Amino acid sequence: MKIKKLLVLLLVFPISICTITTGVNAAKKDDNQVPERMYIYKQYARYTDIPWYIIGAIDQYERNTKNYRKYCKKDEEIISICFDPVLWSGYANPREDDQNLDTIYLFQGMGVDGDGDGLAERLNTYDRLQAMLNYISSYGKGKKEIEAALLNYYKVEKGVNIIFTIAKLFEQYDTVELGKRVFPIPKHYAGDYTNNYGTGRSWGGYRIHEGVDIFSHYGTPVVSTAYGVVEIIGWNEFGGYRLGIRDMYNTYEYYAHLNGYAKGLEEGDIVEPGQVIGYVGSTGYGKEGTSGKFPPHLHFGFYKFDGRKEWSFNPYHYINKWERVSLK
Repeated sequence: MKIKKLLVLLLVFPISICTITTGVNAAKKDDNQVPERMYIYKQYARYTDIPWYIIGAIDQYERNTKNYRKYCKKDEEIISICFDPVLWSGYANPREDDQNLDTIYLFQGMGVDGDGDGLAERLNTYDRLQAMLNYISSYGKGKKEIEAALLNYYKVEKGVNIIFTIAKLFEQYDTVELGKRVFPIPKHYAGDYTNNYGTGRSWGGYRIHEGVDIFSHYGTPVVSTAYGVVEIIGWNEFGGYRLGIRDMYNTYEYYAHLNGYAKGLEEGDIVEPGQVIGYVGSTGYGKEGTSGKFPPHLHFGFYKFDGRKEWSFNPYHYINKWERVSLK
């Protein structure tokens, strides 16, 4: 798909755009699409008055979750927004993938013609994007209205919160190219670790270890591995002084057993790869302030939100790769 194509469509079919008021290998793949994606987001923002970073965040969230929805195309696309065929065509429509504008309207489906070819094609890039923006615009253009639209569409508050987290990052840096990663312990500091994800833990009841332990000295700086927003910070009886950072890929990065936090760091703050966020300690396994029940180390965990639920996955091979890159 060429960037020129969108410009032609915007010039030839301005009515379809203006009528909206009626109604961690992934990073490399995404980088090749960044110019086109940014162009599309900003052009549609211009014609809809919906901020480009909101449009981009919705599309990124859909890109992050489409593999968990059977009706979405799984190949790499410039725009990843996709619709359930029933929502697209209308609940009572006998044609599940209807492309006829009249019958879609009759059955109150969401499908629209976004490129002026007379068809509402559920798998067409511009039809999908136009349909989503029409839906949002029907609620209004303010943050509260957009939030209400997204909550009614996705039905999951956590997902909507993540969309606004992604939007916050995109707005801050004026780009969607935020895939840089680094090892959580800075270069020149000791950081020994093994793949101990999934091993048993007994304190507080049997459970599996949902992360990798990186052993280092007390007070060793801990850095953010990615661009993200601090989602939670404070004491947890298991993790001690811990914090969680959400990145643009729906991934929640969990840093635990810290000795303390970087000065002034608060929930809602934006952090960057390599930015100091805390220091290695041995806190946890008790009431606030408990320390020393195990050697000092950083517990680093990964959790993915797939649109419905959040689950842990092994970060070992990711941090191993980031360490090799950082040591070059």
